[in-house]
Amino acid sequence: MKASRIAAAGTVAGATVLVLSAPAFAHVSVQPEGEAAQGGYAVVDFKVPNERDNASTTKLEVTLPTDHPLASVMPQPVQGWEIKTTRSTLDKPIESHGEKLTETVTKVTWTATGDGIEPGYFQKFPVSLGALPEDTDQLVFKAVQTYSNKEVVRWIEVPQEGQEEPDTPAPVLELAAADGSGTHDAAASSGSEADDTEAAARTTEAAGDDSGGSTDTTARVLGIVGIVVGAAGVAYGVLAGRRRGSTA
Repeated sequence: MKASRIAAAGTVAGATVLVLSAPAFAHVSVQPEGEAAQGGYAVVDFKVPNERDNASTTKLEVTLPTDHPLASVMPQPVQGWEIKTTRSTLDKPIESHGEKLTETVTKVTWTATGDGIEPGYFQKFPVSLGALPEDTDQLVFKAVQTYSNKEVVRWIEVPQEGQEEPDTPAPVLELAAADGSGTHDAAASSGSEADDTEAAARTTEAAGDDSGGSTDTTARVLGIVGIVVGAAGVAYGVLAGRRRGSTA
């Protein structure tokens, strides 16, 4: 009886944990493929799980932050989905590669051409973004998820530090520090890496030349050790045989 009660209590506790933790992972989120560093470019994935058992996700709208506009926004084609980008005029022009831009992409919309994201599945929507801002450590993307039964879920609540996660949190992209990415001076970095590689090759070659004599010496020492160990083994065998004979 006690075992049954313990098992039942464990089942209830496990179910409670699952119910309470479901909102933490069952929402639209954004993650970089690799690292998203300040001042650089990155490919990010908007991950959309289907939270309904009786409907499919057929549309996703992602609004890009207007307080940190991005000069380059390029979604990757996704099979079974039609992609539309919306451009808007900026309140303040931004500079990109020496040119001032007065408008940029502020929304990306994916619309299913087939069944969409069916119950029990999720879908990733990749987008190339840049240049990422240098004056903030995160970007907030507000998303709207539409289901085949016309239900709309707005993932637009901005999570606040020190507070519990809201019921419908907006996707947040964390940015790494620029000094750790090497994106600002990629050419110089590549040149430095090439020089380091060449120097390493020269060092290895020189070490190979200098190690010729030491390799021969090591081989000789190992050979002598092998002979000594073999002789000791033979001697031990002879002594053991004599002892057995005398005992008999």
